[in-house]
Amino acid sequence: MYDEYNDCEVCPVNVISPVTGECSQVIPTFDQFMFTNSYSGSGILSSDLYVTYPITGSTAPSTFDPFPSNVLGVMALSSSPYALPAYLRNPINRIIALCLPSNISTTGVLFLGNGPYYIDQSYVDAMGLLSYTMLVKHPKSFGYFIGVNAIVIKNKSIIVPNNATTKISILDPYTKLRTDIYNDVVRRFSKVTKRIPPAKSVAPFGICFNTTVNGTTVGIKVPDIDLVLQDGMKWTISTANSIKKVTEDVACLAVVDGGPTSEHAIVIGTHQFENNFLLFNLENSTFGFSSSLLRNQTSCSNYDFSVVYNG
Repeated sequence: MYDEYNDCEVCPVNVISPVTGECSQVIPTFDQFMFTNSYSGSGILSSDLYVTYPITGSTAPSTFDPFPSNVLGVMALSSSPYALPAYLRNPINRIIALCLPSNISTTGVLFLGNGPYYIDQSYVDAMGLLSYTMLVKHPKSFGYFIGVNAIVIKNKSIIVPNNATTKISILDPYTKLRTDIYNDVVRRFSKVTKRIPPAKSVAPFGICFNTTVNGTTVGIKVPDIDLVLQDGMKWTISTANSIKKVTEDVACLAVVDGGPTSEHAIVIGTHQFENNFLLFNLENSTFGFSSSLLRNQTSCSNYDFSVVYNG
């Protein structure tokens, strides 16, 4: 097949939907993507600054169709040769920083390129809050993986097998644990939260708590869950990221059973990194994480891009 617009031969390729897992054959298309603003670390630079990148797309029907009214499309940020990072040739730009809010009524932020990443008018640079671990390559996936050796809940370690894989996912709303690990986590978590009134579990969660006392809704605080990583670093999951409020009266441990034969022993979902600043350095294959920004009296919603600088 011949593409007159790009003056080149094009061939169909097989693609797999990351949501449904379905495979389909599509014809790649080529276009330009333009960034219309640059960020100085303290605010938006003049909007007439821009850079374009050639990107590869396809004519396949979108899994997400129809999009919400304010969404035009999706962008792949994986390590695939057809995703956007493959076209960020400058090593300085091969850094993706992500900060998701906890409320859909507010906006988070996505950076392409190196920091600083000042969170708010206090000029707290998120890079100063990060710990780092190595990204792990997976032979059958273009996703992002890290090594987790253990899950620690109130000084007791749940060992993760050496051959287990841990995936970072923006498609899964909650962390999924393979059944053997899930059962150990729920058992331990139940023990350390036995003073909190239990509630009937709400699908898909396995352990839930009553948040109403004498007709009054109260907040709950639970012990941290620490992911002990391959190089000794610790990613702390605090109450805001481990507990999900599901009704006015019930909150649940926001992890789900991934099944006994799950391909990945751990899949870290988006609830666990809301208000966490995450940095993917694709040039040196490292992953930076802040743990909860709330402990630093700030959040992913505090970025202010309303000020435009001409400097």
